[in-house]
Order: sequence, then C-alpha cells, then structure tokens
Amino acid sequence: MITADKDMVTENLSKYVRMPLATYLIFLTAVSGGLAATEPEPSPRPQDTRACVVLLHGLGRTYRSLRTIAAGLEKAGFKTVNIGYPSRRRPIEALAMEAIPKALEQCQTASCDTIHFVTHSMGGLLVRYYLSRHPFKNLGRVVMLGPPNRGSELADTLQQHWFYRWLNGPAGRQLSTGPTGIAASLGPVTYPVGIITGNAPTIFDRRFSNRISGENDGKVSVEHAKVQGMTDFLVLPYSHTFIMEEEETIAQTIQFLRMGQFNKNETPR
Repeated sequence: MITADKDMVTENLSKYVRMPLATYLIFLTAVSGGLAATEPEPSPRPQDTRACVVLLHGLGRTYRSLRTIAAGLEKAGFKTVNIGYPSRRRPIEALAMEAIPKALEQCQTASCDTIHFVTHSMGGLLVRYYLSRHPFKNLGRVVMLGPPNRGSELADTLQQHWFYRWLNGPAGRQLSTGPTGIAASLGPVTYPVGIITGNAPTIFDRRFSNRISGENDGKVSVEHAKVQGMTDFLVLPYSHTFIMEEEETIAQTIQFLRMGQFNKNETPR
C-alpha cells in the first residue's frame, strides 16, 4: 500500500535518485509533483505584501512538491499558504471543500487584502470547483500549472488498469476527458486565470506521451490544459512532473499575479 510516508521519502530524495520512482507513479497516475530547483530572483515589492497565495498540489503528491515555488513567491513579497490534502482518498468535490476553506482562513488570519491561487495539475480542478460554488470578492488571480482542464487523455487510457483505480482513488477516476469526468461539469472560468503548460515530456514519459494527441507534457495535452474564459496561456519546454520547479515558471507565475498577464517578450532559458 502506498502511504504518506512513502510520499515524504520520495520528495526528499535527490532528483536523480527519485526520478525512476516518480516515473513509476506517473504511469499509475494522471498527475504528479516535482523536485527542487533553483529559486528565482525577483525583488520584493511592497504592494505584494498584503496578498496571499494559496498553493494546491496535484494527485498523488503533497505540499512538499510546491515548496520551491512557494519559496519564490515568499521572496517576491507574497504571503503563502501551501496546503496539503489527501488527494487519493476522496473525490475532487470533497477535497476542494476540505482544503480550500482551511487555506482561506489562514490568509484571512494574516489580514491579507487579496487572495490568489497557484495550482499544479489536479489542484486547478479543486479551485475551479470551489470558486464555481463559493466565489468571494477579494479573489485576485489564479495561475494553473499543467492543469487537466479538459481532462487527461492519459487518464482515459489508464482507467482500465485496476492498479490505477486502486492507487488513485475516487479523484483519479474523475480525470477522464469524457462526460463522466469532472472537467466536463465545471464550465468556463469567470475570474483572471493564467495557464502555464509544458510540451517537453521527460524521457520516462515518452511511452505515455505517444498516447496523447498533439503537443503534451507527458500527462496532459496542450489543448486539454486550456479552459474557456482564461486570461492568458503560455507553453514552456518543461514536463508535467517538474514544471513547477523551473525558474522560468516561477518568474512567469509572479508576473501574472502582479500584472495579470505573462511576459511573452522575454522568456529566459
């Protein structure tokens, strides 16, 4: 049985030791987390200090997978709440209603004027579900990294495997692209959303990438990351597993939270 302790061990191993195990989980899950990378160098700005950013990880991961981007946001002057939730144990609707109110309470306790969201993979669906039912007036902007906004074609393929269903629980079974998937029921977004997705699967993802139509990050196609009503969209040369660890991703996330759009004139490599 996969336990939380195994997640903790996985996320604390080095990138090169951990990659085969992460790849194994990738085969069994439609989404996964990432590894540590160099922090970006944005300068703090006073106007950001009263803005809170709620971070939500993806399926099969923990809050540890977003520690690098959380550190970058803190360095840029944002208050962060990097919330964990038991992604394999409950449906997306229940996970959203459990995790997000706790995070919002922490932001409110810190007397933040504006609340943003930064999500990886399935975390974006939690935010879409929650905000479709509980909008609030001090909502700022949302950045989604590799979100299966129209479902994951890889999830469609792996649904037939009993081990996928057992390992990923109810939420994993909701990631399909068809009418039974949760993505089909969420509708357009009505708030500022910037989406960053990848088009460079890792070598370990190539087998699964070939099962996805068009450009993809190894888990989600570029087209399926999009959502009706989104504000901006950016494709970067990274994989689903590690996109949130990249310096460029972190810098573009900060750019969107501050300015409401990505910087497409200069994307440093």
